[in-house]
Amino acid sequence: MRIALFDSGIGGLTVLSHARRVLPSEEFLFFADRDHVPYGTKSVPVVRGYVREAFRFLVEKQGADAVVVACNTATSVAVDEMRRLYEVPIIGMEPAVKKALAQDGERRVLVTATPITINGEKLRRLVSAHDTHHLVDLLALPRLVEFAERREFVSPRVEEYLWNALASYDLLKYSAIVLGCTHFNYFKDTLRALLPKTVGFVDGNEGTVEELARRTGLTTVLAEEQTAPCRFFESGRAVTGTESLARIESYLARAARMEEIV
Repeated sequence: MRIALFDSGIGGLTVLSHARRVLPSEEFLFFADRDHVPYGTKSVPVVRGYVREAFRFLVEKQGADAVVVACNTATSVAVDEMRRLYEVPIIGMEPAVKKALAQDGERRVLVTATPITINGEKLRRLVSAHDTHHLVDLLALPRLVEFAERREFVSPRVEEYLWNALASYDLLKYSAIVLGCTHFNYFKDTLRALLPKTVGFVDGNEGTVEELARRTGLTTVLAEEQTAPCRFFESGRAVTGTESLARIESYLARAARMEEIV
């Protein structure tokens, strides 16, 4: 199958990294809308317009058989409309609130995401449906997207930003931090150094790929060295330059390393 993954920037590469290793026989397209990143601080109508453009390119021009919206922000504001417009399977992402609560059920859960996701009706409904004991707190971390896009993952500035953002929380009372934006997965090593060891990471990447396989009738395999082929696009332009492709590969390599941190 020709499977497209779409994100505002390079965060979705954390999903692609996993998908290519557990579905090595498929063909992938990856679309990073780098002309318009970040999405999470923009208005809902503007983001919906960007998503429409991406889908026209991926489905109508590139012939994608399925699309993974590997962006929590885009999912929260535009995936319902895309499902009305297109008949191909469309798999969205949402913060893994249910999964995080199921792991403990007594200690608190901190859900991190972009401002547009944190303030959106979709997340409020999700929390309302599963947080019966009122254990969930929400935290927007918009600057992490900016740091990720310029490959600044481990630095005094990143540490200071996260330290200040987390300072008001008694983290010993928390069982998990939900990484509700695919860009956030790149910072697991920095976060691990700041968080108590009793706080685990929860994200929706593996579950999203499992849902992709279920919706398309594919069978995943154990993650291995072999990876599926992929073509990369930035806002509709094919990525072909050696330097640009090397940049993408560096993100994919980091994503694979971060997947091992729990």
